[in-house]
Amino acid sequence: MPNRIESRVESPEGSAVLPLFLRRLLQSMCVAVVALALHACARQSPPPSATPAAASAPARDAAAGSASAALRRAEDRYWSDWLAQHPLQATQLGEHRYDGNFPDPAGIGWMADGLAIEQEALEALTAIKPAALTVDEQIDQAAFRRARSLAAAGYRFPEELLPLDPQDDLLGRLLMLGTGQDAQPFRTEADYRTFLRRMDGYVAHADHVVNSLRSGVVKGVTYPRPVVERAIAALAPFAALRDARQTPLWQPLLAFPAGLSVTQRKALTADYRRTIDQQLLPACRRLHTYLSQEYLAQARTTFALSELPSGELWYAQRVSEYTGTTLTPLQVHELGLQEVARWRAEAEQLARLHGHAGDPRAYFEALRADSTAYAADPASLLGRYADVERRVAAALPLLFAAPPAQPAELRSVEPLRRGLAPALEYRPQGLIAERRARLYVNTGDLAARPTYLIAAAYLREAVPGRHLQQSIAAAQTSRSGLLRFGSLPAHAAGWALYAQSLGRELGIYNDAYSIAGDVMTQLWMAARVVTDTGLHAKGWSRDQAIAYLRSNSGLTEREIAADVDLSLASPG
Repeated sequence: MPNRIESRVESPEGSAVLPLFLRRLLQSMCVAVVALALHACARQSPPPSATPAAASAPARDAAAGSASAALRRAEDRYWSDWLAQHPLQATQLGEHRYDGNFPDPAGIGWMADGLAIEQEALEALTAIKPAALTVDEQIDQAAFRRARSLAAAGYRFPEELLPLDPQDDLLGRLLMLGTGQDAQPFRTEADYRTFLRRMDGYVAHADHVVNSLRSGVVKGVTYPRPVVERAIAALAPFAALRDARQTPLWQPLLAFPAGLSVTQRKALTADYRRTIDQQLLPACRRLHTYLSQEYLAQARTTFALSELPSGELWYAQRVSEYTGTTLTPLQVHELGLQEVARWRAEAEQLARLHGHAGDPRAYFEALRADSTAYAADPASLLGRYADVERRVAAALPLLFAAPPAQPAELRSVEPLRRGLAPALEYRPQGLIAERRARLYVNTGDLAARPTYLIAAAYLREAVPGRHLQQSIAAAQTSRSGLLRFGSLPAHAAGWALYAQSLGRELGIYNDAYSIAGDVMTQLWMAARVVTDTGLHAKGWSRDQAIAYLRSNSGLTEREIAADVDLSLASPG
């Protein structure tokens, strides 16, 4: 199943944390509507006359306390169950009870477990009377119940037959955690052996993916061919390895912590080599072989999710869940067209101002061709982000009362992930304050990283975007982990895009380049809504979607193709 809590904005070639297309622009348009609706629901408490006269004030207070406690228990139980089913996210948040586990969305029990978690939460919420809650708690309950209802409805569809989710690259996450440079602890012998169990979990998962894809072929539920081709290419480098020492998973064995004896180190080295060489790498090769030699020939030549059994309902469900609205895909398409027209008008005005006769594509291509718009080396690119960080910190008091308690740590994306990682990726802080949030800057392929996009990306992903919002939520230590670290897709993506729009008020968009970067990004995200709904609700071909993005974005041809194929792989 798609991740029902997390949401990230991705580059067209990003494979990870990126929140899907309608989690970009559409949610920013819908979030205010959703919030107003929830506030309205929250305030629909029975009038005083509806309360029985015999109910004393102490009795009412006791009932309210009981309802509040029941809501908190429901939130805590759901959050605990969700972390158990998503152990990689748990580790990244600093919850280490599940460090040896690996998620298996292609496994037999995954769907049943996920549905049970959603249904249990709904049952608990149904038993709580909104009138016994505070106004804020009523809002929490309404939002929680709606999200769980939408998520539970998604289990009607055979998501397990399409387990190659490029938005949630499980192998990439395993490799990143296994470097010893991320949230997975490697402080003791037990920590090392815990990660051995996690690698065993991936081996089982990879084999389950093959089984699920085979079942999908039998049932007529397969991926479009371009999606499979990209999956094969992404897996190929790791599948080609034959020596554990060539993998990033070997790095913790080169930096053993003090206190481990020579005997312990030798044993761990032997066990890691055996697990990686004899289990993990062969599992990757089996998956790669199946995809390239068997599944590719059976992949479908159509593109829309609506082409699959119950596909129209399936896509409509995804749209409802990711936007938090009751809009149909065709209504979303029309909204996307309106947003494209609005941002295209701004782009045309910019193009005319800079001598391109109102042609946004020509203007965007001229910007990309400017050699001064690129950093000379990775350190220079990181320095550009650091400069925007300083400028935003100085301007933030103009609009916000306080900055995040801690700034996000700027880091370069690890070499292993640079080919697929987005230009800028936000990772929130952990459950403990000592684990700072991180902003991963992709310093690979500098010729594809124009610096005029930096300001818009920083405002959206960091401050006052995701990092500021997440910091405020995390600081509310009296609230449940769900409310502190979970997020509704519409709220998270909507706030991020709103934050990006504040660049003019903050004085960050103070030159033609940064203004163009903001407009270019906004137009691209609006166009994504149109192409996604065009593909899956209006029967567009892949070539039609590519042509539309070419006319309404500043992306390169390679980026456009990757963007469209991402929509084919993860509709919605």
